[in-house]
Amino acid sequence: MSLSIGIIGLPNVGKSTLFNALTKNKAEASNYPFCTIDPNVGIVAVPDERLRKLAKVVKTEKIVPAVVEFVDIAGIVAGASKGEGLGNKFLSHIRECDAIAEVVRDFSDSNVIHVAGDFNSESDKETIKTELILADIETMQRKVSSLEKESRIDSKRQPEHIFAKEVFSLIEKGISASEVNIDSDNKKIWLKSFQLISAKPHIYILNTDEEALTRHSRESGNLDSRVKPENDNVDTVVICAKIEAELAEMLDTEKLEYLKEIGAKEPGLNTLIKKAYDLLGLQSYFTAGEIEARAWTIKKGDTAPQAAGVIHTDFEKGFIKADVVNWKDLVETGGWTEARTAGKVRLEGKDYIMQEGDTVIFKFNN
Repeated sequence: MSLSIGIIGLPNVGKSTLFNALTKNKAEASNYPFCTIDPNVGIVAVPDERLRKLAKVVKTEKIVPAVVEFVDIAGIVAGASKGEGLGNKFLSHIRECDAIAEVVRDFSDSNVIHVAGDFNSESDKETIKTELILADIETMQRKVSSLEKESRIDSKRQPEHIFAKEVFSLIEKGISASEVNIDSDNKKIWLKSFQLISAKPHIYILNTDEEALTRHSRESGNLDSRVKPENDNVDTVVICAKIEAELAEMLDTEKLEYLKEIGAKEPGLNTLIKKAYDLLGLQSYFTAGEIEARAWTIKKGDTAPQAAGVIHTDFEKGFIKADVVNWKDLVETGGWTEARTAGKVRLEGKDYIMQEGDTVIFKFNN
């Protein structure tokens, strides 16, 4: 399953520094707008300590984690929806992503230019939101006009036309498409077909300075617990991109020592990756044997046959049953044979809804 998170924000808020730390790549990060023109793309492993423990009990050295694709997109400026800055180029890149991670600047540095002069986190967020909605207004204008013509020819298109007008009306009022009420499968399908940017799952990354992050870590013990505005339901992760870039270059032992110094349990990027993964309504299940211990990405609510189909479409078509055990039970009992003896392994059928952390052996017809 291919998953893509677009990293967006105003110029010089730390997007490329963050991307470099995420992927350990060296995307150019310079102190001027539009340094990133073509999006940099990096595949990032979803941190999961369960895999290492599973690999130990099944006696394999090969570990294959789940992954998320991060895309470093050019900086947005006011007027982008009308072609300012890189205009439609960045908009097309965002549309291709499954979700949006918006970097918001929360640090002062006279050496790093802010596109609007002085930085203001809330103002910056509003600028981005406005540009995304303006782009969606333009999209819906065309869509409503097109559906109006089609519904005259084919009356079956009228319900979609009515729904499109409702969405257009809300977006014109500054309401994101993600807030549109969806009460039917048809509306869900239609909204997705509109390809609206503001309908995408969204997360904020508050990029603060080293002193503030260290203080915040020691006070709260949680890097993502900063209070959000009352009217803002978007999830927020607080990080220092500069620290994350330094951590990415450290050995594991050095990294643990440094995290301990600042009072953090894990790198902020680990928190970000996990939240981005969860943002898309996804979960992991595992396969574990002598060949490898591997995490597979599925949607929450997927059945056992659908989960099998992620490995290979033939597995879903020929699905018979699945041996299922919680990863922790498998680790604590010491392996598949021991887990079966202890009665921890269940035989599940086609209607079984997969749970986070299930470890599975699928049985299927060739």
